[in-house]
Amino acid sequence: MPVARPEPQEPRVIAHVDMDCFYVQVEQRRSPELRGQPTAVVQYNDWKGGGLIAVSYEARKFGVKRSMRGDDAKRVCPGINLVQVPVARGKADLNLYRSAGSEVVAILSSKGKCERASIDEVYLDLTDAAKEMLLQAPPDSPEQIFEEAAKSNILGLPSDDGDKEKNVRAWLCRVDADYQDKLLACGAIIVAQLRVRVLEETQFTCSAGIAHNKMLAKLVSGMHKPAQQTVVPSSSVQDFLASLPVKKMKQLGGKLGSSLQDDLGVDTIGDLLSFTEEKLQECYGVNTGTWLWKIARGISGEEVEDRLLPKSHGCGKTFPGPKALKNNTSVKGWLDQLCEELSERLQSDLNQNKRIAQTLTLHARASKGNERDSVKKFPSKSCPLRYGTGKLQEDAMKLFESGLHDFLDSQNTKWSITSLSVIASKIFDIPSGTSSILKYIKGPNSTAAPSLSDSSSIPEDQPPGNNLYVTPIHEEQCEPSFSEKEDGDSVSVISAKQYPANEGKRTPKKLSEVKGTSSILKFLSRGQSTIHEKRKADGLICSQGPGSSSQANKAEEHGRSIQAADRSNINSGGDQSTSNTWMFNIEDIDPSVVEELPPEIQREIQGWIRPPKQASTSTKRRGSTISSYFAPKN
Repeated sequence: MPVARPEPQEPRVIAHVDMDCFYVQVEQRRSPELRGQPTAVVQYNDWKGGGLIAVSYEARKFGVKRSMRGDDAKRVCPGINLVQVPVARGKADLNLYRSAGSEVVAILSSKGKCERASIDEVYLDLTDAAKEMLLQAPPDSPEQIFEEAAKSNILGLPSDDGDKEKNVRAWLCRVDADYQDKLLACGAIIVAQLRVRVLEETQFTCSAGIAHNKMLAKLVSGMHKPAQQTVVPSSSVQDFLASLPVKKMKQLGGKLGSSLQDDLGVDTIGDLLSFTEEKLQECYGVNTGTWLWKIARGISGEEVEDRLLPKSHGCGKTFPGPKALKNNTSVKGWLDQLCEELSERLQSDLNQNKRIAQTLTLHARASKGNERDSVKKFPSKSCPLRYGTGKLQEDAMKLFESGLHDFLDSQNTKWSITSLSVIASKIFDIPSGTSSILKYIKGPNSTAAPSLSDSSSIPEDQPPGNNLYVTPIHEEQCEPSFSEKEDGDSVSVISAKQYPANEGKRTPKKLSEVKGTSSILKFLSRGQSTIHEKRKADGLICSQGPGSSSQANKAEEHGRSIQAADRSNINSGGDQSTSNTWMFNIEDIDPSVVEELPPEIQREIQGWIRPPKQASTSTKRRGSTISSYFAPKN
């Protein structure tokens, strides 16, 4: 249910920019011969020519509508060009349109806070830019008004006479206008300039609404299409809303809007003015009642979120009529393909934007037996998201089986699925520096792990919600040693799986799990060490034996003995793969990384950085030192 948000203390300038039949424009840019021709984009579906998802304005003049099928569009407009959406994995592939939308967002975001609402629509908060224009270069002469801005549609001004442009120019530079209208005038000029830039740099046209809040800007952005913009002065809000159908308002297109019509007899937003706030709260609760009372007066406190990236990633497919899925095998086949696409998009988001999704949700539409529309809907199911195509596919199928069980309610009856979708949501940025911990765990060869940009997939075993994030090393990809550069520094790790020097040597056991420790253990296991590097006097070598200590003097003494043994081993031609030490330099420790570790490890590392005058003689129990966290059992 909608909730009323606090109103801003100062007037804002908000714009909603909507691309004009965007999919068609993208195809026309790819194939310029389609420009000016009746064109429609058809989603992949061979039934009756496919479903239309975008129709050019030239085709609309012939009566072609988005609700039509391709065959119906050809009957209405024989000369129409039907362009099919690219196909991948048996379904529509929208990546082409997403990329084109990103081009537009890059331009629009240059003037203020930008919220990408979908592939082809964006909200802008232009308040600061409008204030700056009003202070430095206010519109004060009709002749100086930007030409595209002079074509604006301003609610409340006559639009059908021959002097429309003259009236608009006069309104935009009124000396007696109040502060709110002056800000709106500046906003209208800024949006017009942005729309011209979009056309010049991308060849796409767009329409826009400019108002004091998101709600009004969204409502008017499509009033005058294509390639036009509409301004909503405060004085025109009530007249505009008075005749606006309830179902046209965002969040009133479903059950709430139907309830207003059926229970209160409200057909337009203006009809809500006859009800007090208390009455609306009594009928729909405190929050929703207040929200209804406010929208009837054009009041909305919803802010523009500074977000250029999507809040979620989703992949879906419909199965109409005879294509409905009727068994688990067919459902699994399609879920596997949907999850494969979702995994690619999640991995791309992780690589490019360093973001992780936390929740996987499955939605479906279904019917039972011979019922065309079941009274009980197929329940949506969610679970923590695990990265990796195989994990996504496994979890999605389990969610489906759980939802099907609830849907059938233990009835042994036939069923069919007409729609499936998987969605990854609760996406957050990876905190900066969280991958750097591997820099400070040095292996015997001072070798380097791949950087995050080269190996940034999340391990399938690690829940993405963990506080500690490290660059994963997949076992099947690990070699005895490998070296790359990350930020110009050599980075070394102990590989997750190292192989013996020859067949006669045994493979080391995996590091046993330690209850309560971080998942970093998954990436550190005992490897057969190779030739040790010589360390400076301030270097530290920690024994992996169960009785190891964090005291610097003991570690150094032990390190010298180990190095001597290694030298002896080298001189005698023995195998160097049996030593169990790991090394690092104290100088390499970054205090900010230390804060990411468990408290007992933090205390120990602080002792290494600033050794106490007298080493403690107390015996540390196993699990209380960093060496016991990372050292394998013998």
